[in-house]
Amino acid sequence: MSFDNLCKLLSEKNPDIFASWVLGTPQTAVTVLKTELSIEPIRADYVTFLQLQERILHLEFQTKLESTPPLPLRMLDYWVRLYRLYRLPITQVVVLLLPPAPDQVIETVFHVENTRHEYRVIRMWEENPQLFLDEPALLPLAPLAATTQPQTLLQQVVQRVNQLEPEEKSQVSAYTQILAGLKYKKDLIQQLFREGMMRESVIYQDILSEGEKIGEQRERSLILRLLTRRVGELPQSMRERVETLSLEQVEHLGEALLDFQAIADLETWLNTIDS
Repeated sequence: MSFDNLCKLLSEKNPDIFASWVLGTPQTAVTVLKTELSIEPIRADYVTFLQLQERILHLEFQTKLESTPPLPLRMLDYWVRLYRLYRLPITQVVVLLLPPAPDQVIETVFHVENTRHEYRVIRMWEENPQLFLDEPALLPLAPLAATTQPQTLLQQVVQRVNQLEPEEKSQVSAYTQILAGLKYKKDLIQQLFREGMMRESVIYQDILSEGEKIGEQRERSLILRLLTRRVGELPQSMRERVETLSLEQVEHLGEALLDFQAIADLETWLNTIDS
């Protein structure tokens, strides 16, 4: 599946949400129209009828500016065909998924002699990622949004995907990884999504919990060895008392034992935390 076609699929599955995003106002009554236009068949990525506004929204997804015919001419061509078919006002928006080369100009108008036609361009790399992180329908586009820390953003996306309900998580995860491939290396995407899934799994949580327990046991064992070297062999009852301390208390004991001279100092310290 191409990136453009995936975006088309996402927009057709959630037309009201995509329309609300590109227009900046809530849209609730939205109907997806056929995308094949008459004469020589051409197919627009996304054509939506906004019933409340008596208006057509034409949303075009592009990974790059280069096309044949050129994008401005295509947008004019779409507009003419749509208007002839529906005779309604038309809002056209190009969603550019990736930034062009530094020397390329992002055109928003077709202009030849007295013919002038304008359309909007949304630059995904300038979009606030929070909107996409908050809305599951837009989440697959989130990795392409504005950020100065790309890997951190991708980690946030993975975390958000893993918070979804199981029935939608798998599909959204697949879509998100595909679109993330436009910007991130495959190995990084696979690594972060794999780690994210592990963190959410019960088995991983059990392993993590067991690891923490082992860490606590090792710290108590170290403290007992230090106490033995500091004040001599401990009575069994006192060893058992140390082993029941919380991790925070063990850490405090590790600092306090530096001042111990005898077992009585340890006994006094233990009596202090009991009082």
